[in-house]
Amino acid sequence: MKKSLLLVLVFAITISSFAQKPEKNKAVFKARENGFYQNVILNDIREYNISQKESKPKNYFTVDFKNNKFPTSSEKYTQQWHNPPLSQGRTGTCWSFSSTSYLESEIFRQTGQEIKLSEMFTVYYEYVERAKYFVEHRGKMNFGEGSEVNATPKIIKLYGAVPESAYTGKLKGQKAHDHKAMVAEMKAYLREVKKGNIWNEEDVVNNVKSIMNHYMGVPPEDIMYKDKEITPKEFTETVIKIIPDDYYCFMSTNAVRYSERGELEVADNWWHSSGYININLDDFISVFKNTLKKGYTVAFCGDVSEPGYDKYAEVGIIPTFDIPSEYIDENAREMRFRNGSTSDDHCMHVVGYLEKDDGWWFLIKDSSSSGFDGDHKGYLFLSEDYIKLKILAVMVHKDGAREILDTIIK
Repeated sequence: MKKSLLLVLVFAITISSFAQKPEKNKAVFKARENGFYQNVILNDIREYNISQKESKPKNYFTVDFKNNKFPTSSEKYTQQWHNPPLSQGRTGTCWSFSSTSYLESEIFRQTGQEIKLSEMFTVYYEYVERAKYFVEHRGKMNFGEGSEVNATPKIIKLYGAVPESAYTGKLKGQKAHDHKAMVAEMKAYLREVKKGNIWNEEDVVNNVKSIMNHYMGVPPEDIMYKDKEITPKEFTETVIKIIPDDYYCFMSTNAVRYSERGELEVADNWWHSSGYININLDDFISVFKNTLKKGYTVAFCGDVSEPGYDKYAEVGIIPTFDIPSEYIDENAREMRFRNGSTSDDHCMHVVGYLEKDDGWWFLIKDSSSSGFDGDHKGYLFLSEDYIKLKILAVMVHKDGAREILDTIIK
């Protein structure tokens, strides 16, 4: 009798454990359809520059999202104020769009002002700083369009900021940002500088500025704001009141001791910033959660080239055929970073969150063209597992991460 009862209990527990296992995700190949990039951005560029060529859609490997249910109703998310999404056009300036959007939310949080800042003012002077670095390091650097979200506070500290109305970075008649030709010309010029050992910083910076002035226009030295002429630095200090040193970046890697500062080892950290505070994965995800629950937003950079990240489904998940949720830890995260399957290819702005029993979800504001292909134009939804496994760095206000910082900075 006892033996029969024991067998029944074992059978019941076994069945229960199988029933609780998550359903396996399936993968499919889908045809990549023309979307916002082809139908809007390229059309706007062709209107301005008729030499642009048509791109051909390709098949891509992705999760079969058919019949899957995800929390993609933005109304259910606790949100903080932010300006509407904007397209970065055909540029690699997601770092500026995301961090600028983030700082706009910070301005509203701290002053109550709804201000639209110029992303391209920051981009312009970021290239100035790159040109200086190129000369100083004799061309040994990654000179491209990408950067990190902490570049914006760095540039604002050096040059200030301006409203978008004071500097759009577009020429007359230009609808979409397009830096392809500009960056190609700057790279060609800098190759000649290196080839000829022409290491005159003033001349190099002036020539890089000349190229940018041709494609983006000349940024203002002074602006009119509420009938008063002020400098970009004065605008930063007296109007938006952003203090760049109040913003901290966190990463989570096994390569640096926890609670110590180190370098985020990615190409877009071109100036080799070693100011990232390294924390364990539990603390890393808690920075997201606690900061958002306090009424702040966060900016981050990470990997979006994943089969579980789909612009049509508007979600980012970690499929079971990659790794089951319960196995996501520091080691799984580090392995993907070291073998190159996790890279730093996009930066975005977290503007809301949703607490669920099986994990949090995050409402993301996205400036990339893919972010405008779904129903929620300029928005998408990331799962907690996606943040844990694929996001490399996050920037927050010091008071948003006070619990973590107080244990590290004495």
